[in-house]
Amino acid sequence: MKPDPSTQASLCIIVMGVAGSGKTTLAREVARALDAAFLDADDFHPPANIEKITRGIGLDDQDRLPWLESISRTIAARRNAARPVVLACSALKESYRKILAGEGKPTWVFLDIPRSSAAARLAARSGHFAGAALVESQFADLQEPRDALRLDAHLPVESLTATVLEHLRNTSAQEIASPSVEG
Repeated sequence: MKPDPSTQASLCIIVMGVAGSGKTTLAREVARALDAAFLDADDFHPPANIEKITRGIGLDDQDRLPWLESISRTIAARRNAARPVVLACSALKESYRKILAGEGKPTWVFLDIPRSSAAARLAARSGHFAGAALVESQFADLQEPRDALRLDAHLPVESLTATVLEHLRNTSAQEIASPSVEG
């Protein structure tokens, strides 16, 4: 599914969830299917954040604010370039999601996963700075979104990708059928 050129500039999908939920894997696949830019929020962390995470220390709001603002600016720049963007980001709290959304209205995709599964995935993962020690702090901070497409993180990535693409098709069709009226 390629995005409709008339909505392409505003298309932003944010795949969110705790560490180990599969955000990056799904976001990459959705970006590939849409021929969109892929952004990984992990690439925006300053060295001090990475050091804390590597030591198994969860980030607080003060640590996250400049990181989130940087990501939000990048999303806005991509939108202004009329290229759709797919972001993988924990986006654990509602306040974080508001920062990331900025002036836009992204499509939120929440990968739901139990603690035990997230811990097992992180324990088995190598080559990444986030380890299993972060699971508890991630779930402690998680405020589950009310306005997201909620998906079971245990499903195969192909199935998850197809569900996201179908959701985008249905959302686009609804917006065309009932355009907003400005008064």
